[in-house]
Amino acid sequence: MKFICYPKCTTCKKAAKWLESKGIEYSQRNIKEEKPSYNELKEWYEKSGLPLKRFFNTSGLLYRSMNLKDKLDNMTDEEKLRLLAGDGMLVKRPLLITRESVLVGFRESEWEKLL
Repeated sequence: MKFICYPKCTTCKKAAKWLESKGIEYSQRNIKEEKPSYNELKEWYEKSGLPLKRFFNTSGLLYRSMNLKDKLDNMTDEEKLRLLAGDGMLVKRPLLITRESVLVGFRESEWEKLL
């Protein structure tokens, strides 16, 4: 499984610690250094069953500075995916990618259910 995170993010650190406490093995990828591609994001979005808006880091500075709260509703899914692929800091993190599912953000109860 892939753990996609920003190492300085406290939520990502908490999620990594949780995975380790459960003895779950994963490969880690820094979202800022190796941003997800359009195709990866599209695949994860489709696999997740979540609304695409959940993939946006709505509390991030970049999201706010771009006024995306007001713009997302008028964008197509393709435009949203291209925007997310343009800068890893726009993507909600951490992401945990398994064969069967994609978890966006760290909610311990959700992770516990799926893992």
